[in-house]
Amino acid sequence: MSDTISAPQALAPATGPVPQKLKRSIGVVGGTLLTLSCVTPASTLFVVVPDLFSSLGTYAALTIAIGSLLCIGVAFCYSELGTLIPSAGGEYAMVSTLAGRLAGWLVFVLSLLVVMIVPPVIAMGTADYLAPIVHIPAPVAGGAVMLLATLAGLLDLRANAWITGIFLVLEVVAAALVAVLGFAHSERGASALIHGSVAGETGASTSTVTAMMVVSGLAIALFITQGFSTAVYLSEELENPRRNVARTVLATLAISTAVILVPVIAITVGAPDLAALTSGDISGMVTAWSNSAVGTFVSLCVALAIVNAGIVMVIQNSRVLFASARDKAWPAPVNNALSRLGRSGSPWVATLLVGVPGAGLCFVNLDTLYGVTGVSVTGMYLLVAVAALYSRRGAHRTVAAWRMPLWPAVPVALILVLAYILTQQETEYLLWTGGITAVATLYWALYLRPRQDSRWLVTVPDTEDAPAAA
Repeated sequence: MSDTISAPQALAPATGPVPQKLKRSIGVVGGTLLTLSCVTPASTLFVVVPDLFSSLGTYAALTIAIGSLLCIGVAFCYSELGTLIPSAGGEYAMVSTLAGRLAGWLVFVLSLLVVMIVPPVIAMGTADYLAPIVHIPAPVAGGAVMLLATLAGLLDLRANAWITGIFLVLEVVAAALVAVLGFAHSERGASALIHGSVAGETGASTSTVTAMMVVSGLAIALFITQGFSTAVYLSEELENPRRNVARTVLATLAISTAVILVPVIAITVGAPDLAALTSGDISGMVTAWSNSAVGTFVSLCVALAIVNAGIVMVIQNSRVLFASARDKAWPAPVNNALSRLGRSGSPWVATLLVGVPGAGLCFVNLDTLYGVTGVSVTGMYLLVAVAALYSRRGAHRTVAAWRMPLWPAVPVALILVLAYILTQQETEYLLWTGGITAVATLYWALYLRPRQDSRWLVTVPDTEDAPAAA
């Protein structure tokens, strides 16, 4: 922690040319719409949750509920640090400023791993939900979604807030329809939610879900609602970030948890049998509960939700790359390119660098990436919780910012729980994530640290001139 950035550095830009700042153009409503779209409730429900059903059966809802409770503590940390350090760098800017440059660099790598890989993985799911109308190979559909998201990401952020807001309404309608149909066709009582069982491979046998299986599944459960962290990436473009970052983070977590968890409970009690629940074929269950027309409508809403997710994730990821270049994380030519802003105020080079390779990743085998993503999210949250322990030291103690209740008990409890969750993950996923982290540490040791006076200079834009949100 010896490389911790001092308070004066943290609260003012580094010396030299004035770093470019993103335009403050959205209030708390627009920020919440964009952040909710990054959580992508419908695409998460239809693409990620089925994996939990296959491994945890009737305990999927309980696992998501526990993960959401943990996320409240994480959201407290994000809200305090995001208002204290409102930067497009998000987690890495917060952690670098408070807990040290190396810790911030590792958080940057973990966040980049999450946000670069998840969009194409989710985008490939579009093909399954376009099937009622047209059959397209998953890589082709995913690549098209990523390119479309890239074009949208080049627009003004306010325009994107409206686009994603319209798509978000369709997502919520689809999730609500699933919830209504599931509850209307209940096959089992609420007691099934607290008696974990999952169908065997043949569907004829039943297995009991253990507590350790739930703990292992918490990494994916944390990933399911992790999109609320997008608010801190947008903090540099939010009007009055000292107030609106916390509002956006906490509102997004509450809404996204409800939109995801209620349909999961409905599916659990409404699935025709345990084998159908374990299969995770939600579209098939919707069609069985209603008719093919309703099933087609829900599928199309999910396809739009995935497009929506791609747009917001490209926006988020490009801001991270933009901020890293502005903070001089790379050689000079790379920094100059990634920090360029277009006429609309968007970092266009960074946007292209996120979207175009993302389209290419749709043609790569990404079977293990959900597991790696779960480990990365858990590790990232752990480091943010560590940074929260430093948020009230020195000059940071007197800075105007939203302050979490029960500090420091909340971050300490999170550190212990998240560390334990990491120990319960599969070795393969830990090795993949650890290997990438090790390479990043070498880059830090061989390039960034020897040039600490000219590289990795985390800046926090001035917020005094930010107008109040309407």
